[in-house]
Amino acid sequence: MKTIMFAVGISAVCAVLVSSSAVLLRDRQDFNKLLDQQKKVLVVAGLMEQGEKLPNDEIGRRFDENLVPRLVNLETGEYADDVDVAAYDQRKAAKDAALSETAPKNSAKVMRLPKYAKVYLRMDGDKVKSIVLPIEGYGLWSTLYGYLALGADSRTIEGITYYEHGETAGLGGEVDNPKWKALWPGRQAYDEDWNVAIHVRKGYAGPPDQAPYEVDGLSGATLTSNGVSNMLEFWLGENGFGPYLANFRKERGIS
Repeated sequence: MKTIMFAVGISAVCAVLVSSSAVLLRDRQDFNKLLDQQKKVLVVAGLMEQGEKLPNDEIGRRFDENLVPRLVNLETGEYADDVDVAAYDQRKAAKDAALSETAPKNSAKVMRLPKYAKVYLRMDGDKVKSIVLPIEGYGLWSTLYGYLALGADSRTIEGITYYEHGETAGLGGEVDNPKWKALWPGRQAYDEDWNVAIHVRKGYAGPPDQAPYEVDGLSGATLTSNGVSNMLEFWLGENGFGPYLANFRKERGIS
């Protein structure tokens, strides 16, 4: 009996310690997650080199001084200035029935669409230098979450990156490989008629001037490669950021 009581007591103490540690570390974990996302946005926006080591305060400074977060109403393509952009969590909103809706059937397997999406504008004075769009879609094993950066013409790709996924290391996980991500800048997201054209092909695509709408496939990871193509088709299309980017071009006289 004493042995059982001792075991129960030890288990209770351990449970309290584990739960207390989880609570105490939650703020730190949330901070690290936010910091990692900020670094990804800085890299894809060309404000930080891939693999560059910066103090946390420098990351925050670059982010705050160069990037302006805006919420976009995905249906209208207009900015939602009446919603608190700092407090808005797009992924949480997509799980909230009051803040999202069922997505139209799509190859990216996006199940729910939030009413608002958070974009980042890289500014040069009062002019937009590039647009960073959040993207997501299913690969082979998981939903990939990342960012796509477009130039001020809303067509030229400046970078792509992912901050969360569960793809196989060495195969689909190569979406994190700097060499593969370096193939994207200079490609064109849309053709001359503003149809989504960019996609990941099977095999070698060639440089941007020879293959403006294609990127090399990930070796041995056809389904992940297709997943990247599908998510770009979705988020650059009419159910994603298509209306917003059309408004952006109209305001700037881009035809």
